[in-house]
Amino acid sequence: MQLINWLKNRVTHFSFMGVLIGSLFFALSLTPSLIPRDFLFQGILAGLCFALGYGSGVFIRWVWQFLELPPPKPKLLGFLRRLTVVLVAIILIYCLWHSVAWQNSIRELMDMPPLVSSNAIIVGLIGLSLAFILILISQYIYELTSYANKKLQKYLPRRVVLIVGPLFIAIFLINIFNGVIAKSVLHILDASFQKTDKLFADGQTAPTENLASGSAQSIVKWADLGRLGRKFVISGPTQAQISAFTTQPAQQPLRIYVGLNSAATAQQRAELALQEMLRVDAFSRKILVIANPTGTGWVDPMSVNTLEYMHAGDTAIVSMQYSYLASWLSLLAEPEVSAQSAKALFNVVYKHWTNLPKNARPKLYLNGLSLGSHGSELSANLITMLSDPINGALWAGPPFANSIWRSLTDTRDAGSPAWLPKIGDSSIVRFTSETNALQIAGAKWGEMRIVYVQHASDGIVFFDMEAAFKQPDWMIGERGPDVSPELRWYPIVTFVQLLLDMATAIIPPLGYGHTYGPNGYIDAWAEVTAPEGWDEADSDSLKAIFANEIKRE
Repeated sequence: MQLINWLKNRVTHFSFMGVLIGSLFFALSLTPSLIPRDFLFQGILAGLCFALGYGSGVFIRWVWQFLELPPPKPKLLGFLRRLTVVLVAIILIYCLWHSVAWQNSIRELMDMPPLVSSNAIIVGLIGLSLAFILILISQYIYELTSYANKKLQKYLPRRVVLIVGPLFIAIFLINIFNGVIAKSVLHILDASFQKTDKLFADGQTAPTENLASGSAQSIVKWADLGRLGRKFVISGPTQAQISAFTTQPAQQPLRIYVGLNSAATAQQRAELALQEMLRVDAFSRKILVIANPTGTGWVDPMSVNTLEYMHAGDTAIVSMQYSYLASWLSLLAEPEVSAQSAKALFNVVYKHWTNLPKNARPKLYLNGLSLGSHGSELSANLITMLSDPINGALWAGPPFANSIWRSLTDTRDAGSPAWLPKIGDSSIVRFTSETNALQIAGAKWGEMRIVYVQHASDGIVFFDMEAAFKQPDWMIGERGPDVSPELRWYPIVTFVQLLLDMATAIIPPLGYGHTYGPNGYIDAWAEVTAPEGWDEADSDSLKAIFANEIKRE
């Protein structure tokens, strides 16, 4: 009984304007965005949007009262309330009615099975429960702020207190969150990921091949490579598999990897990687790739496997772990670590590479997916590129925070869409997706070739901080082939949708969202590395091999 009275007391203190705008935001959250949502994610999204809408309504009412504007007359106010309730109810019913079709408009483009029901009741229960909790927390914060204001009014003018009081509470809560909660959570996650990283997969044993990192002859210990590092060095196509594809003699590809436990600092790990490269004679290969991994140390096999087939195994790929955390956690907790690690590895490899005769050294490329591309982008500076340029780079799924990617996108040629920019004469940089867009009429490559592979539906790439109050460029004009034509921009709501899209970007199948398949990599590597005698038929044959492998999995 006490609980019911407490709930009734809390609900009766809810703001009418807040509930109204919250309901509108709830309805608009049902519209499509980049990534399809099931009932659980839709419920979470709806709850977040309702809470933000409620806060917006409360803020509007506060501003009205703060400016001491006269309230509407009771009769007019009653009419406006009834009218807005009816309008919001109509919008809510309309959005609920169309929600399944909207979600299926994305799923159809991504070859996903259609939804049959919106599970409106479950979505409503999840959304309203989450919204109630968030609103309740905000009410307690408001009460705490009011208490602080009353205390401060003894010493400061009232209007000064209206600014200082909330600011004081905000600083206090932020310090509590960052200093206690966030650090504790990150510490727990880091310890958990570190334990996971040390685990050995079933049947995972050290390689017997002398040239493999972690072998008995290697200067890098097998146990120190980390779970994903060990998987990287023992997987990939064999010499026999590559030879069967090329119908010519092939070499066993070289994979060099240094784990986070291999040395204490990034510089020491980079020096160790170079020594391992020299041990296996990596600089004698035709193609040398510095692959910056994702946060956990994962190197996308779709990227490296396709390259090794394409160049008959005459390749050396070096990578170095810099974190235990998943990419999004690493980006939040230690955003500089990826770049620091990538720079350290690039500098030692590049220094040795530039000291080799130009006609007797491998072609040097950079590679990275997601957070790996973020660090890889920053690993080589402009002066380096001008004095003795590398041969190119392939970056996939670049996060929205990538500075070079952002600059290129913002300065793209007029008329080219933000999701597929055209840069100048396309001699240095080109963009593509799962569908090849690299064949540009009249364009010729220069000495250095850089390709970005990005899906128009990738929430990690196209998240936009300004989307709360401004329509993103990629929503204007021509849409990407995997973006729903029903997608619309709504202030605040679209921003929250994109936040969830970023968190769920790996849900779609290969070729959509943040899951990059072999087709995009094959087309990109063919352009970046220009294999001798390679043509479109070869690309199609290689795509068929990976298509069969994916079916078997």
